[in-house]
Amino acid sequence: MYEFSLSQTGLAFLTCLVGVGIAIILYFVYLYFYMVPDNKKNGLREQEHRLVPAIVGAIFITTGLFIFAWTSRPDVHWIASLSGAAIFCIGHFWTMQSIFIYLPLSYPKYTASLFAGNSIWRSGIAIGSVTFARPLFVNLGVARGVTLLGGFSVAGIFGTTAIYVFGKKLRARSKFAEG
Repeated sequence: MYEFSLSQTGLAFLTCLVGVGIAIILYFVYLYFYMVPDNKKNGLREQEHRLVPAIVGAIFITTGLFIFAWTSRPDVHWIASLSGAAIFCIGHFWTMQSIFIYLPLSYPKYTASLFAGNSIWRSGIAIGSVTFARPLFVNLGVARGVTLLGGFSVAGIFGTTAIYVFGKKLRARSKFAEG
């Protein structure tokens, strides 16, 4: 599409490094200026309070996918689509950080099993993606294929928000959860 050489194609992946670097800096700013002072003032609140970055991250994931999808064409400069990839990486980092904090706080006795299950689930999705990715993008193209994935990622926004809103009730009904 952009006629990158092999080395230029590899350099495009530095976008992920930039995105995660920005995500780390902003996450530390969030912790330093909001979460730590809030914990000192109000004590440790419900586990769902730690999902706020995940909600924002889910929105960033969807936004990044749509930007990438709708700007990945020869008449739009390549930096636009790579900006979408960086935004996606920011959202992914924030979402994963929140999940990795929420799970052990909610299910402390089962933390190792939860992380193992989380890894197996994510690995299974990755394996399945290898199967459908090529036909998806060959048949739909980059724009429509990534737009479809962005549409699926909207469910992540609603799912994360639902856990934030209803998580306490769900944990109260669970025989495995604590808190």
